[in-house]
Amino acid sequence: MKIVVVGGVAGGASAAARVRRLDAKAQIVMLERGAHVSFSNCCLPYHLSGTIPNSEALVLMTPERFRKQHDIDARTNSEVLAIHRAEKYVEVKDLLTGRVYNEPYDKLILAPGASPILPGSIPGIRGENVFAIRNVTDIQALKAYLDQPGKDRVAVVGGGFIGIEAAENLREAGKTVCLIEGLEQVMAPFDFDMAQLLHKELDDHGIRLYLSSMVTGIQADCVEAQTNGVPFTVPADVVVMAIGVAPETKLAAEAGLEIGKTRGIKVNHNYQTSDPDIYAVGDAVESYDALRHCPGRLALAGPAQRQARAAADHIYGIPHNNRGYIGSSCIRVFSQNAAATGLNEKLAQAAGYSYDSVLIFPTDKVGIMPDSHYMAFKLVFEVPTGRILGAQAVGQGAVDKRIDVIAAMITMGATLEDLKELELCYSPVFGTAKDVVNQAALVGLNLLYNRFRQIHVSQVRPLVEQGAYILDVREAGEFAAGHIQGAHNIPLSQLRERMEEIPRDIPVYVHCRSSQRSYYAICCLQGNGFANVYNISGSFLGICLYEYFNDKAQGRTPIVTKYNFR
Repeated sequence: MKIVVVGGVAGGASAAARVRRLDAKAQIVMLERGAHVSFSNCCLPYHLSGTIPNSEALVLMTPERFRKQHDIDARTNSEVLAIHRAEKYVEVKDLLTGRVYNEPYDKLILAPGASPILPGSIPGIRGENVFAIRNVTDIQALKAYLDQPGKDRVAVVGGGFIGIEAAENLREAGKTVCLIEGLEQVMAPFDFDMAQLLHKELDDHGIRLYLSSMVTGIQADCVEAQTNGVPFTVPADVVVMAIGVAPETKLAAEAGLEIGKTRGIKVNHNYQTSDPDIYAVGDAVESYDALRHCPGRLALAGPAQRQARAAADHIYGIPHNNRGYIGSSCIRVFSQNAAATGLNEKLAQAAGYSYDSVLIFPTDKVGIMPDSHYMAFKLVFEVPTGRILGAQAVGQGAVDKRIDVIAAMITMGATLEDLKELELCYSPVFGTAKDVVNQAALVGLNLLYNRFRQIHVSQVRPLVEQGAYILDVREAGEFAAGHIQGAHNIPLSQLRERMEEIPRDIPVYVHCRSSQRSYYAICCLQGNGFANVYNISGSFLGICLYEYFNDKAQGRTPIVTKYNFR
């Protein structure tokens, strides 16, 4: 059997390698348009800071190693011009010599990937100072340009994974960096309240953020943009475009293969296209969103590799259970780690779910450990079933471990009750006996069963402006070090003796530092006949982190006397 693979990065290289493991005698040809095969595209931005000093280290396999180790004919600089389905061959152009030839196949696997979006409507988008990051050649060109004298001011356009990673590494390299994002926040997988922690981290490290802003033009020394129709100019010697990618479907479409609703190549659960002898995997395909029950696209290396294995297996009659994707990802933003899986609140609402969420700030390890830090953890669940829909985490500790746990639970259809009982490893150097995820489940169950009520950090500012009764149950010293304007301080240790000071005829909104003491206070108040009490989700720490960046960026009056981030 002869297998031809179009594309030689995550999906294509994985498919070719899997075919070889299944069939020692198959003839395998892998055609890659670029100059490299099997490179680590996720590591590309880290070459800018020197974290990966040698760009050649980004190349994981060479054509020579593919041939010697796997007997795979990997050809770089080889562009597939057309697929001739009836005759079962592809038309290939050698980009170095210009020679055009035909390559027959028995089975064809398409892994063309996706291309960076570079809107032609933006004047100057094709300038020599404008770069995208997609392959090793791209990052080498960008690094060489940045190393020239006078190329110190960089504008990164787009606040997704590539944009954030590029901005971080450029800042680590000593560049003056700004980031322009069209949405009101960076990192779309996260809800607005969680994104505020990332905004603060970027701002703390000297990256100027322009949110809800659109680029209108690029000059040799600046970027022209606007926010809500108001134009502004940002000095920039170099521009990195990172506003997303578009699936490479031209080859498939011209061959008459079906294109899906999301503009990706339409495939079945075995990753077969509308032609049963042609498979497609990776960034170019339309997959299935398992939580929203609709077609979707997910441009990540992990899913691409799983799809590649499944396609190769199907060629050889090995069954595959395709459950679609839930969308799990993580990123480092300077000292903060961030991870997310499943649905955030925005997506849950758009999908029509009845849902609620938990936002907690527990420590990631036993509090007396010297490297213990708070972790912002948000859990989204279905009401009334308690089924887990998604989670987000930001902190200095192992957020990926917690989100991996939630991803596994979502995949298994688990509920808050399941998560509450989940037995996890424990040591003070790794976590707490009641882990972050277990704590989130317990809070979620309290909400689900109406044991108490809550309001979210986004609702606090209006309450302050309306003069609502806000009860701070922290100790007096904590209160003096920073508190909500107009809040009433009755420490938990004095609550029972001073309960008569609290009104019973109006709502009472309770908080502490991270919501643990406020929960105890609410239990006490409810047990003593208070029927109109609410816990402020995230408490004072969450409020400060939510309010800080927007206060600074918008120049608005803070609702706290002093921010507290510890």
